[in-house]
Amino acid sequence: MRPIECEFESEVLSAVLQSRWPARVEADLRAHAEACEICRDVIAVAGVIDQAHDEIRAQAVVPNSGRVWWLAQMRARREAAAAAGRPITVAQMIAFACAVGLLGACFGASSTWFQSALGRMASSISGFRIQPLVPFVVGLVAGHSALVIAMAAMLIVLPAAVCLAMFRD
Repeated sequence: MRPIECEFESEVLSAVLQSRWPARVEADLRAHAEACEICRDVIAVAGVIDQAHDEIRAQAVVPNSGRVWWLAQMRARREAAAAAGRPITVAQMIAFACAVGLLGACFGASSTWFQSALGRMASSISGFRIQPLVPFVVGLVAGHSALVIAMAAMLIVLPAAVCLAMFRD
């Protein structure tokens, strides 16, 4: 039966990883490693791993500490600016919603034709068809085209302005 452990395995491993093998190791340990199959395997595997580690370390590019510090400072400033801008963005969105609501309330309160049309639509909501809606829209556009264009512009321009303000980074 083959042994699965050797009492000198850790000593051989540390000698290989510390680059002391085979020149700066006691003769007894060297003689044992030549006779022990487990220690020979440890030497072979640890030697390849240590060599690969040295090659990787030689290829590693460590950035300048000043550059790392500068990049960290720039990132911290960007994150602080974004955190400071969040409440402003929320306030802008609330103000936009209030402005649209106020505009709709003023329009609804001051326009009798809109209120009568809305009442007719509400009374016929159970049997809703598209046909009664078509004359309403045509009458709205024909009679109040300037108002319709202004409302459409506000509903397109204001959200676009809010989006541009939020995502200008």
